[in-house]
Parts: sequence; C-alpha cells; structure tokens
Amino acid sequence: MTDRPALSCTLVPTADVVAQARLAEQLGYRRVWLADAPALYGDLWVAMARIATGTEHIGIGAGVTVPGLRHPMVTASAIASVDELAPGRLIVGLGTGYSALNTLGRKPATWAQTAAYYRQVHALLDGQTIDIDGRACRMMQLPDLQLPGLGARRPIKVPLWLAVSGPKGIATARELAVPGVIWTSTPTEHGDWADSALLRFGTVLDPGEDHTHPRVLKAAGPGYTAMVVHAAWQHSPTAVDHLPGGTKWRERVEQEQPPERRHTIVHEGHIVRLVDRDRDVATAAGPTLLDIGWSGDAASIRDRFTQAADSGVTEVIYIPAGPDIARELTAFASAASLFA
Repeated sequence: MTDRPALSCTLVPTADVVAQARLAEQLGYRRVWLADAPALYGDLWVAMARIATGTEHIGIGAGVTVPGLRHPMVTASAIASVDELAPGRLIVGLGTGYSALNTLGRKPATWAQTAAYYRQVHALLDGQTIDIDGRACRMMQLPDLQLPGLGARRPIKVPLWLAVSGPKGIATARELAVPGVIWTSTPTEHGDWADSALLRFGTVLDPGEDHTHPRVLKAAGPGYTAMVVHAAWQHSPTAVDHLPGGTKWRERVEQEQPPERRHTIVHEGHIVRLVDRDRDVATAAGPTLLDIGWSGDAASIRDRFTQAADSGVTEVIYIPAGPDIARELTAFASAASLFA
C-alpha cells in the first residue's frame, strides 16, 4: 500500500495565528505553513517566531517566502533566528511570488531569479561569503567568545524547498537538487526529491450541506475566487467575463479603482475571506464552487488522499478559510484520519 501522506495546514499571519497553530498541533497536523504576502496579511517571520515559542513540537514552514520582497541576507537571518527558537522544526519554501508580488503591482520573479535567490540564501546559511548585487556578503554573527549570543553557528541546516509549477519550475527544482517541492495542483512527476507536498483548499461538508449553504460559501468561496477569479483577472482582466458573474465582478473592480490601482483591491481577502464582490461571483459559480479544490463529505476527502498518495504526494497542506478556522481544521483532520 502507498504510504499515507502527512497532513499539514497553511495559516496566514493574523493575531489569532498562535491559537490556530496550537489547535493544529493538538489535532495532529505535521506542520503549520505560513503564507507570505505583506500586502494581504501580517509579517511572515513575526508570525513564525510567535508560533515557534507558542507551540511545543509542530513543524513550522515558510510557505512560501518570495524573492524580491527581502534581501537574501534578511531572509537568511530570519531563518537562523526562527531555527534558534525551534531547533529542527523549521522548513523554508521559496517560490516566484505570484500573489505576493501581484498585490504590489509587480510581476512574479522569473525561475532564473528564484534559483539565484535560492542559491544565495543557501550559501549564506552555509557560512559562505558570496557576491550579491556586486557586493560581498557574509553572515557575520559570531556565536563564539568574540561576540557570544549574536547568532547560531554555521552551517545552519534548515531544509530549503521550492514551490513548483510547469516544466520550468520542475527543471529548476531538479537543477537545485531541492529536498522537497510544493505543488498547487496534482503532481505531474514524482521527481528526485524526498518530499512532495500538495496545497489544497476546500471544506468538509456536513450531512445535508451543498454549495447553497452560507457556511459552505464562506469556507469554499475564498479558494474558488483566489484560484479561478483572481488568477483569471491577473492573466487578463476580460478573462473573467467567461466565468459566471465574472463581467459584473470586473465592472465593480473597474468602478472602484482606476487601472493603475486595481491590483490593490482585486486580491483582498485572498484565500481567506470573501469581500462583497467575491461573495457574489462565488455564489454565481453554483455547484462549480465545490469542484475547485477539495470540498465534499469525509469519504470523498479520504478518496482524494488516496489519489494524492498514488501521485507521489508525501504531504497534503490544507488551507482552511472562512470565519471559523477551528471548525475547518478540526473537520479536515477528522476526515483525513479515515484514510488508511
């Protein structure tokens, strides 16, 4: 039998994130991953530090940190600091930053830029002196008698994973020989990495619930609007016109902000909550709302775990949404336990 994928979750940095992480720990989640989008949520590294000191054993993941948001030295120093607080519990994923940079009106990093950033952070954690933007850089925190207590001794062996999509992403992961990858859709290749994680959103339906139920709309809607509506608009604003309710949604965006500022509102509530215009387009989706992501009864969640395992997935990262994160974490953990 194919090994069961571990169950982890993604949370966003909020005032409640430590309480949510404690609940995930109690429910048996392997890791809490933290989303990195400064324009949408709180600071990634502050939240990770709070979780590191506020939990006992659950793993902590940066999922994912983004080139272009921080100098490689800033990221390396943050990694070292959180690793000191929770030794052996930290994993850091890097990605091109589709949402994080789009919300700033910028394009995602290229795969070449992402690979260069990965190598720079890795080298700094190893204790090397490297060239960044034409200047020599080295982590100078000395944990010996000269400057005690300023930082951990290098090398700092925190695993660096890569969020991948498409042939270029897969090729980059192979080129860097990463230990783990993160997918946003079912893996197309098993690859040479030891760990393969799959991001999934959705909600476990109680008996009698369907897409018309208000709770279901609030819990499944953010994933649908983020992955379908927001993504379509980012590709081409008129692309949303092909979606149910999409034209009205686009017209509302255009009425609220001029072209140069629309990126500052389109992603509001991204993967977490539904603003009014997103609620309308999610409602218009009808039953399709439940076809995007993993929404269904507990038995269907069990089946999806089986299918994910057959695709080489070693870890499912569930993204809970809506006003009751505790309910979503608890229901998904219960459904996942049916898989054997």
